[in-house]
Amino acid sequence: MLDKSLGNILLENTALTEAQLEEGLLVQREKGIRLGEALIQLRFLRSEDILKAISIQLGIPYLSSIKPEDIPSDAFSPVPINFAKKNELIPLAKYPDHVDVAIADPCNIPALDDLRLIYGTSVRPMIAGGSQITEAINIVYNRSTGADRTVMSDLQEENLDNISQALEEPVDLLDADDEAPIIRLVNSLMFRAVKQKASDIHVEPFEKELVVRFRIDGVLYDIMHPPKKVQNSVISRIKIMANLNIAEKRLPQDGRIRIKIAGKDIDIRVSTLPTSFGESVVMRLLDKSKVVLDLGAIGVQGKTHDQMMDLINRAHGIILVTGPTGSGKTMTLYAMLSQINTTDLKIITVEDPVEYQLPGINQIQVNAKIDLTFAGALRSILRQDPDVVMIGEIRDKETAEIAIQASLTGHLVISTLHTNDSASSATRLIDMGVEPFLVASSVIGIIAQRLVRTLCKECRERQIPSDFELMQLGLKREDVADKFIYKAKGCASCLDTGYSGRLGVHEILMMDDEVRALIMKNSDAATVKRKAMEKGMRTLREIAADKVLQGETTIEEILRVTQEDVVRE
Repeated sequence: MLDKSLGNILLENTALTEAQLEEGLLVQREKGIRLGEALIQLRFLRSEDILKAISIQLGIPYLSSIKPEDIPSDAFSPVPINFAKKNELIPLAKYPDHVDVAIADPCNIPALDDLRLIYGTSVRPMIAGGSQITEAINIVYNRSTGADRTVMSDLQEENLDNISQALEEPVDLLDADDEAPIIRLVNSLMFRAVKQKASDIHVEPFEKELVVRFRIDGVLYDIMHPPKKVQNSVISRIKIMANLNIAEKRLPQDGRIRIKIAGKDIDIRVSTLPTSFGESVVMRLLDKSKVVLDLGAIGVQGKTHDQMMDLINRAHGIILVTGPTGSGKTMTLYAMLSQINTTDLKIITVEDPVEYQLPGINQIQVNAKIDLTFAGALRSILRQDPDVVMIGEIRDKETAEIAIQASLTGHLVISTLHTNDSASSATRLIDMGVEPFLVASSVIGIIAQRLVRTLCKECRERQIPSDFELMQLGLKREDVADKFIYKAKGCASCLDTGYSGRLGVHEILMMDDEVRALIMKNSDAATVKRKAMEKGMRTLREIAADKVLQGETTIEEILRVTQEDVVRE
């Protein structure tokens, strides 16, 4: 029997309040999840707080960190890597009478029983975070494949002229035992990119060197410089994995690689482009295990959340999500669709390409080679009796007009547009050739979005902002008197960047009669924005400033991401 409930332990040992606990219990009952998961989703507590409380409740030691370099091979070698990953556990040390094991869920009795059979002795569990355990598993089981330095030294020593290129694809890169240095280098790059949560891998040929860079949280970082002589072999290996024509080096090519890395399903979109010194390759990594389909988890909070829920629950009209490339528009569309994805609605999407599969939603990928365009697909799916239609992007007048006709005939249409802010979107549609009265009568809301990097909680430092910085954010000194403002520092857990992860900031222009009247007069974007702000719309910079006051990001990051919104009325 447990002496205390988890809720009481959390009240005594954390900053959790009674009201927050009640809200967490309500979410727990509604969603059928654990209390700890509910409190983390609500952002009342961190996962470490929950683990420490469970440690107190069960009387099991809590590990704040795991040092993979201290784990001997004889401790983990009897345990298959797939078993370790599936059960989120890793043996730490082997003694004559017991084995110490770090495990994310100490209530996973079947896994602990299996370990007792494997080692033939008792097992002493210790609680640790799932991400820490997964990282330790990847490091210790990957020792046999060698570090980057070993791979690079092999490349220097190996004769690369006769490397076979018809090679079988490994099931999991961590289980691969290929000896060919090129294969190990490419596998190592992909594994490292996933480990460091990179969204893209850039392989760029220059006159005297080959450069590999990762895009992490929207920023490019220089990773390694393999020798120039391996350039053709590395690029050919990637093209083979993506089923591209390795003999064609004069034209751009697009392909896809589907692999597993450390048990995670990774979808990689590959693009090659001929340059002066060889083919440049960019690989976009899509981790299907980390798809965030919850509006709250992507940063939609408070009034913004209420407005977005109001829009997606309308029966008809067009909702536009705008922003530059890489601002998270597609993920916002997916989160919106998941919010309304119920059995009483038929939802069809037209995308280029389909990035993630959503259960219960019919998804169509456009194919220009067979003339299956956005406009062509839209005409057909309207005969499929949909309630909600999602268009990956409105690119031309024809697509825009069909989308508008669909909204005027009783469909809810959600799509993206490339503009800098919400007010510019109506102007953009009119510039495409759509009549102003059609835009005014069909569009019900426009959401402008940016992604800001969130501070690493391990190393962030408090700072006192200058008057100039406050002025740029539109804040006064009294606004931050009782707030904690942080700056990025950098540590091992965030790869010395000072940031870990990203969060969305959203500016929502709700269409009303006055805004519609301005659009019908073909007013410029600045006039529309002024009117919307008079009616209560908060700009991207104002909403982003809230993230600074909440301690989630830095002033520098806000100024970088919202640089186009400096001038405010």
